[in-house]
Amino acid sequence: MQRIDDAGPPADPVRAGWEIVADTGFIDLVGPVHHRAADGAYAFLARPKHANLIGVVQGGMLMTFADRALGVTAMQAAEGANCVTIEMQMQFIGAGRIGDWIEARPQVTRRTGSLVFMRTELTAGERLVGAATGIWKILRRRPQA
Repeated sequence: MQRIDDAGPPADPVRAGWEIVADTGFIDLVGPVHHRAADGAYAFLARPKHANLIGVVQGGMLMTFADRALGVTAMQAAEGANCVTIEMQMQFIGAGRIGDWIEARPQVTRRTGSLVFMRTELTAGERLVGAATGIWKILRRRPQA
């Protein structure tokens, strides 16, 4: 299924380099989320379960998706150390439509000894859906449950 505005998923996501991110936690409930190692991009296919009351992608899904993409990228920037979100700002710029293949390409803007500063844009084809910035704390040990 290819949409007229080219916001739909690739005809063959695997051939395009996308892999499903294995996750048995919260992302398993709202996903799947895909990752493309070649450029560090993340994506998800907006499905009916992601719709809000007016039939477009729920803002909370966009925030969850951005937080996961940025968080994993922060951990990579921290040489695999655990990181936690300490602040994230989200701007909703356009509507994500059901059927859209929504992508994020996280960028590290700065890394210190204890923090990773990040940003990304969320796009559906050529349409800008949202933007997120945030700060992730690099943990030296796993937090207690």
